[in-house]
Amino acid sequence: MALSSPFVLPVLNATRLENSPPKVLHFHSAPSSATSRLYENETSHYHRSFSRASSSSASQKWRTRVSFFPAFLKKGKDAEALKDELLEAIAPLDRGADATPEDQQRVDQIARKLEAVNPTKQPLKSSLLDGKWELIYTTSRSILQTQRPKILRSRTNFQAINADTLRAQNMESGPFFNQVTADLTPLNTRKVAVKFDTFKIAGFIPVKAPESARGELEITYLDEELRISRGDKGNLFILKMVDRSYRVPV
Repeated sequence: MALSSPFVLPVLNATRLENSPPKVLHFHSAPSSATSRLYENETSHYHRSFSRASSSSASQKWRTRVSFFPAFLKKGKDAEALKDELLEAIAPLDRGADATPEDQQRVDQIARKLEAVNPTKQPLKSSLLDGKWELIYTTSRSILQTQRPKILRSRTNFQAINADTLRAQNMESGPFFNQVTADLTPLNTRKVAVKFDTFKIAGFIPVKAPESARGELEITYLDEELRISRGDKGNLFILKMVDRSYRVPV
């Protein structure tokens, strides 16, 4: 960071004084006390100017060296505050089923702010991705099953990911307990192509997925407890970690 002019100018002045040739004073007799006082005053002023310049420069350098610490701490605090705000916004929305367009816009805005401070820049290379996640909010109407009567909708949805084997599994709770597994193909360090392979009706009746059952998923925020993803159809998914040890069945 460049030093501002109040810190530069005293140093330049001090340098000019230091490099100036000394004045030769000729006396026909011993210097008067007034002349001595003048010389002492000029010398004292020079030392005070140089001392102030050095002190200001050192202080500015110290502030420059430590200035990143408050910014780093503030970023962490911002993420926690945004997570609290996001969870508060989605709490009354029944995972998004009861969200109005205004609710969806508000949730999306908060999510984007949180994505901007994502601490995991390469989520597909992170072990934080592994485990079983609970879906707590989405804009996907098919997952929310809003076309069905509420009594026939799944009450809880989960998604599990094995980053090392690139396998994923979606699961829903009662009343139907349906499941589907998929292969993941990385497109970059945060985005995958998803190819579903086997559906399980009621959790145990296998049905081969059609070739068209494909999509893409980008992981835009990831930490120890929260994940945000966005699908290729523009849907938003917000999940919380529930079981770090869970593995997708082979």
